[in-house]
Parts: sequence; structure tokens; C-alpha cells
Amino acid sequence: MNKNIGTIDKGIRIVAGLVLLAYAIWGTSDYTWIGWFGIVPLVTAIIGWCPPYSLLGINTCSVKKSS
Repeated sequence: MNKNIGTIDKGIRIVAGLVLLAYAIWGTSDYTWIGWFGIVPLVTAIIGWCPPYSLLGINTCSVKKSS
């Protein structure tokens, strides 16, 4: 698994995951269960690899190429 998530992408995923989890924990509607999906962006940000990005050939990680 090569890393395919860059710094900005990682930050966005962490914020989105935390917002969703906060909604799951402190939300008051009947749809707070949707907030538990916030675990997915948090995990992908932590490991630095996103399976759909691999399938689609997307890479937001800026890797220095050696010459």
C-alpha cells in the first residue's frame, strides 16, 4: 500500500471525521447513526491510504522522486 493521501487531503479528512463523530455522539435527531461513518475518513487519514483513490488512480500525496 503506497500512500496516496496528501497533507491537505489528510487535514480535510480529519476535520470531516471529527465533525461526523461529534454529530453521532452529541446529535439529537434520529439520524445520528450516520455520524459513525466519520470513522472511515479518520482511519484513511491515519494510515494515509484510500482504497477508492487507488482504484481511480488518484494521488494527492506529494512524494519526492529520486533522480
